[in-house]
Amino acid sequence: MSGTEAYNAAIMEQEQKLTKKDLRGVYNTWYFSTELSNSYERLQALAFCNAISKPLRKLYRDDEKYKDALRRHLQFYNSEGTFGCMIHGIVLSMEEQKAGGAEIPGEIITGIKTGLMGPMAGIGDTIIWGTLKAIILALACTFAMQGQSLGALIPFLFPLSGYFIGWYCLTLGYKVGKDSIMKVMQSGLINDIITGSSILGLFMMGALSSSYVKVKTVLQFSMENTTEPIVLQNILDQILPGMLPLAVIFGIYYYFTHKGANYNKVIFGLLGISLLCALLGILG
Repeated sequence: MSGTEAYNAAIMEQEQKLTKKDLRGVYNTWYFSTELSNSYERLQALAFCNAISKPLRKLYRDDEKYKDALRRHLQFYNSEGTFGCMIHGIVLSMEEQKAGGAEIPGEIITGIKTGLMGPMAGIGDTIIWGTLKAIILALACTFAMQGQSLGALIPFLFPLSGYFIGWYCLTLGYKVGKDSIMKVMQSGLINDIITGSSILGLFMMGALSSSYVKVKTVLQFSMENTTEPIVLQNILDQILPGMLPLAVIFGIYYYFTHKGANYNKVIFGLLGISLLCALLGILG
């Protein structure tokens, strides 16, 4: 190779190397457009492809190779938006290697995406939505119920922390590549993380339910030859303290598992039942 050819090859390699600015652009585009283009056919595929389109153009100067890369990433994709960013990093790392001359078939890149979608979604849903969100909102509710304005600000910690966690996952995926991620997946560490986070999330939900779900009945019965009325709530507390709140929690759980997670119906249903029971003098 002549000196001129070596110089041109070095310049090309430098142009194809993705920078932190490129990764930041990918992440910001993905963060603000993850769920904007969902469709039943491809779900998040368009948002995924749009997020990495500029780095792909930087890697593939040839129009046909660039089109092939876009077609690869317009196929079906759906994962959790925060931890799923690790897939973006891995894909960009593989595309960078492919553009640099590595013999990586496009089907391998697509297969890696497909194989990681489910596990990353399981981790993200458990840690981000099942644990982190519950902890932050529980903390916010505690301050709000004490009348402190800090309770209105604490919920903003959730999107803020999610932003930095997602950025870390994307850069981690780009640095370690597919091989290290697959080793972690096969080691069983991911299952331990999911199990631990699920247990912590269940504890938090139990603590929230016992602390903030308040249901009491005001029903009383008067018997002949007795001066004191029989208070139904006292009898229930002797059998099992918190029986009514527990029944409400199990009722909501039953609805979610058998009727679908329609949160609006649950909210308005609870409001309607509460108002009706209050008017009838059943609940106080």
